[in-house]
Amino acid sequence: MRSLIIKIAILAAICFALPNIVSAQSDQAKKAPDISLKDLKGKTVKITGFKGKVVLLNFWATWCAPCLAEIPELIKWQKEYENQGLQIIGITYPPTNRVKVRNFVRKNKINYPILFGSKTTKAIFDSGETMPLTVIIDKDGNVKALIEGIIFPEEFDEKIKPLLESDSKKLFISRKAE
Repeated sequence: MRSLIIKIAILAAICFALPNIVSAQSDQAKKAPDISLKDLKGKTVKITGFKGKVVLLNFWATWCAPCLAEIPELIKWQKEYENQGLQIIGITYPPTNRVKVRNFVRKNKINYPILFGSKTTKAIFDSGETMPLTVIIDKDGNVKALIEGIIFPEEFDEKIKPLLESDSKKLFISRKAE
């Protein structure tokens, strides 16, 4: 009887501990990886260097029609929400001719950083072939969502705006309390 009580106690301890273990593992899995890529000028840029901002890593290519279709909207959002902490980062896929990418960026007046990625870089987030692919990273550096294909305004409103607004509401409340 005593051994049965001990077994039940051990089983109960495992059951109570398991959600915390799973939660800790899932929290770790949500952290954005520490990736360093080269920008158009050859400077190394660390993705984790944007902590404190809502980051949209947008995997795109000059040959991808849907990618090109969403760029004007990305430019608009970067301009409109930059002061609220939005940082869009374009990551080429696969790496293309640097001169061609520079000319494309200049011609289209892209107002956010463009980094040179690879299939391996994209595979860190998603192994599929869908382009464009956007990774949403919150201000704490956690991957919140992946959007396969073009980001529609409704998705931006639903998945990204709340991440931008969370700190501005806190700031308003804390200032109001003073």
